[in-house]
Amino acid sequence: MPAAVVNFAPAKGSVELREVGPPEIGPHDVLLEVQNVGVCGSDLHQWSGDHSWQVNYPVVLGHEFGGTIAAVGTDVEGWQCGDRVVSETAAVISADSPLTRRGLYNLDPTRKGFGYGVNGAMTRFVRVPARILHRVPEGLPFEQACLTEPCCVAYNATVKNARIEPGDRVVVLGPGTIGILCAAMARLCGAEVAVVGLEADRGRLAVARAYGCEAVIGNVKDWACARDGLGCDGVIDAAGVSATLATALDVVRPAGWISKVGWGRQPLGISLDPLVQKNVTLQGSYSHNWPIWERVLALLASGQLDVKPIIGGVWPLEQWHEAFERMHSGAVVKSVLAPV
Repeated sequence: MPAAVVNFAPAKGSVELREVGPPEIGPHDVLLEVQNVGVCGSDLHQWSGDHSWQVNYPVVLGHEFGGTIAAVGTDVEGWQCGDRVVSETAAVISADSPLTRRGLYNLDPTRKGFGYGVNGAMTRFVRVPARILHRVPEGLPFEQACLTEPCCVAYNATVKNARIEPGDRVVVLGPGTIGILCAAMARLCGAEVAVVGLEADRGRLAVARAYGCEAVIGNVKDWACARDGLGCDGVIDAAGVSATLATALDVVRPAGWISKVGWGRQPLGISLDPLVQKNVTLQGSYSHNWPIWERVLALLASGQLDVKPIIGGVWPLEQWHEAFERMHSGAVVKSVLAPV
């Protein structure tokens, strides 16, 4: 039977390689043979036991993936075996939700995603509803195409949920995958961008420089205020801790904006008076939907968005632990697994 990377309990380190049978598909599903799957920060949080979302244990990890269709359900139209596809993450949604009917199924409260709600793609085969498939453009390798999902998270936080204008100065807090991709998106929008990290993030900040960004260790206030002393136009908070919101409020200019995409389960513990006093817009950003995926795939296919700089290596599924460790330590920005 195929092997899978399984998160089997909430305790720290409760991830192991297990044998699993191929999933059964329904009439509206496809059976996808996974070619590549990215390791997400959320996979690492479930591995380290410090996540803040409900998990249906045991569950196969992995929600950033692409592959070829191995079988199609009886009622599936428009797809056939051999098609090269990537998949969105909204594995289970309510078709009757008012949010789903608006196209905002990513915000449907009943939504369940791969890797925590239902079995994900860190294995050879995964069951995927045909409604969330997207065709991979010719010439785009799977090890890059599988990163469509984090690119869509960044697109939503940077393009849809921020208001960047060419010439803006934008601070990105956190040089992880999402932070660096947000910085790359902000550069595409015409902004000057500084990515902020810690001393331990020097390697990842070097990757941010490859996207034309300024790399800042520690205090970014001087960079944010360099133009006129008032602060930067906007902040994208992509750090995995709550405390960075205080930094965002400190460096953003009056009437500026903050797009919050990073998760942090810790209590905030600060006053939000600066948000009021500065008349700042604070916007949360979660997940993505169909039109965002189509836009991002077009950017990847055209070469306008290049994810190669963030890929730190491709590991066979059996070496998942090394791939997790390398990413968790900050040695690489993004680890990719190859189940086949």
